Amino acid sequence: MEGDLGVYISYDFHPCYEINNVSKTMRRTSSAVCTSLYIFLGLLSVITVLGNILVIISIIYFKQLHTPSNYLIVSLAVTDLLVGVVVFPLSVSFSLSSCLHYRSLFCKIRDSFDVILSSTSILNLCCISVDRYYAVCQPLTYRSKINNSVVLVMIFISWGVSVLVAIGFVIAELNQDKCQDNCFSDAVLEKILAPVISFYLPVIIMLYIYLRIFLVAQKQARSIQITSKSGESASNTEKKATKTLAIVMGVFLMCWFPFFLCFSFQLLGGVSVMVYESLNWLALSNSMLNPFIYAFFYSWFRSAFKMIISGRIFQGNLPDTKLL
Repeated sequence: MEGDLGVYISYDFHPCYEINNVSKTMRRTSSAVCTSLYIFLGLLSVITVLGNILVIISIIYFKQLHTPSNYLIVSLAVTDLLVGVVVFPLSVSFSLSSCLHYRSLFCKIRDSFDVILSSTSILNLCCISVDRYYAVCQPLTYRSKINNSVVLVMIFISWGVSVLVAIGFVIAELNQDKCQDNCFSDAVLEKILAPVISFYLPVIIMLYIYLRIFLVAQKQARSIQITSKSGESASNTEKKATKTLAIVMGVFLMCWFPFFLCFSFQLLGGVSVMVYESLNWLALSNSMLNPFIYAFFYSWFRSAFKMIISGRIFQGNLPDTKLL
């Protein structure tokens, strides 16, 4: 679509921007598609914030939920809440498409928050998988191995590693701005090493752990079948374990794997900016889905959410309420 004098042209990379074909300057547009996109992304941000607030309030308010395992979920919810509060609005205001043309200070700030919070979210998911491994595979020693101190160390490592990755990411970007041509080592650090630490390594760990959990769950189901002579009970146990693991890993990989694969391929060039930005939003949407996966799945969280949404927690002192 051309502008008033035929100077501005619409590029396929983003429906909210036009670029001057001569000066290569860019300006925002206010098309119906752009407005619809911003409304959709705004709703995504609101749902992300509200869902994670419910998780945080539930665990803080109800004493029954004060467990080391749930503290990991709080860390995940805080991370995802910040994604909804900070990363979503910044990404709408300073989109990937615009930041590729103008590397302003706000674009660097957005990238830093994006890397820190996204990496922390992924590492928190990895820590939760470790917690589930000990709970299912080593139930007798679970309480001694996964306590408050161990969980705090896990949370500290998740945030600490993410901050270090973000610092390395920003340093690599700054070096590329200076060296321009001879930036291969910095490009490798940014496009390969950072994704390995933030995504590929945690994914390998999670896949291995959840495979172990699934195999142990099947073994336990067979033991139940032998001892109780109840094939139906064993079958239900296997189905529940399969469904849980499929949802956890399926949604996680669906959101994150395409983005990081595309991110790594940028080193070779030829990746569409529009595709890359769409995959970035798909990855960020995992922060909206996490409360449904890791909290709504459990009946006691559902009970807590109902009490919070209905306002019952304001009608009396209910922290000791037994959640079903």
